[in-house]
Amino acid sequence: MKIFLDTGDIEAIKRAYGTGLIDGVTTNPSHIARTGRKFDDVVKEICSIVSGPVSVEAMSETDEGLIEEATEIASVASNVVVKMPMTDEGLKAVQVLEREKKVRTNVTMVFSSTQASLAMKAGASFVSIVLSRLDAIASESDILVEDTMLIKANYGFKSEIIAGSVKTQNHVLSCLRAGVDILTIPESLFFQMFKHPLTDNGLAEFKRDWKNVPK
Repeated sequence: MKIFLDTGDIEAIKRAYGTGLIDGVTTNPSHIARTGRKFDDVVKEICSIVSGPVSVEAMSETDEGLIEEATEIASVASNVVVKMPMTDEGLKAVQVLEREKKVRTNVTMVFSSTQASLAMKAGASFVSIVLSRLDAIASESDILVEDTMLIKANYGFKSEIIAGSVKTQNHVLSCLRAGVDILTIPESLFFQMFKHPLTDNGLAEFKRDWKNVPK
């Protein structure tokens, strides 16, 4: 299982990547906008910190526009992956980018197993299921993740499945049980995963008892 940090915050990326446990980064237009910086500058800096995939969104609406935009974005750094919309135009562009342009793509805004199957069939390097938006409308995101991993196994698709917008440790657990390839999580949740009150209590007890050991 890989962990991608979902952010555009350079300092957050440095903190999390410094643990040695972060495998990549995903961004989106909202993350980039919050930085107040130029798009290319943010992407270049993230790619200089992170050696793994860095997903960056293309915003065109036609396949021709997406291909042109994605090719330009991918030229920023060798580890850039271009996010593509889960639309017919997006999947047409994915096929050209992956097979002809050798640009890795990440199909995003996937909310059903049939959408996921089409994105995998198109040859996307990554397919992103956005969990928090599903949960907001009382749809069972854990079932979607399980179904998608089953479809991937049934047909031997090569795409890596990303559980995107993971917000809670329960989300993390359900994704781990389903065997998802990649989690994308915010910095706050990443560092929560290190914590447990029994760990804190046990370490405090050891520290207290250690003081009583003759030196």
